[in-house]
Amino acid sequence: MSLPRIATPLFLAAALLTGAAHAQSAAPVAVDGAWARASVPGQKATGAFMRLTAAQATSLVRAESPAAGVTEVHEMKMDGDVMKMRAVPSLALPAGKAVELKPGGYHVMLMDLKAPLAKGGTVPLTLVFKDAQGAESKVELQVPVSAQAPGAAGGHGMGMKH
Repeated sequence: MSLPRIATPLFLAAALLTGAAHAQSAAPVAVDGAWARASVPGQKATGAFMRLTAAQATSLVRAESPAAGVTEVHEMKMDGDVMKMRAVPSLALPAGKAVELKPGGYHVMLMDLKAPLAKGGTVPLTLVFKDAQGAESKVELQVPVSAQAPGAAGGHGMGMKH
């Protein structure tokens, strides 16, 4: 039994749209555990942290946020006895390997904050990636704002004094 002539084009259009939606929803880089550190009035900078896993080798080349005048990818590392922080032009993301952006290491620095980031709120953040062929892609996030990493609730053994 054949389909009516009108059903075939509609079916094909639906299949193509479904495929296109599926292809667009597959992000080139998975972002897990994202959070930004809350700030207080007068504080002009804070950091955003997350775990990035790329399906194929790619690089994080830029970060953007309307909440900050300047948004950069930074690295913190010990240089002798001094902890130094600097902007990096890109951060390599090896295929299938999670890369942690965390306090004291790589992170997204939000500087010249336009308003304090309140605990319990969110901050918009766009991550820009470049693959081995030079093609750029973006992942747009609404990052939760917290005083500490999610799941790092204070408790016994967490530096609390009684």
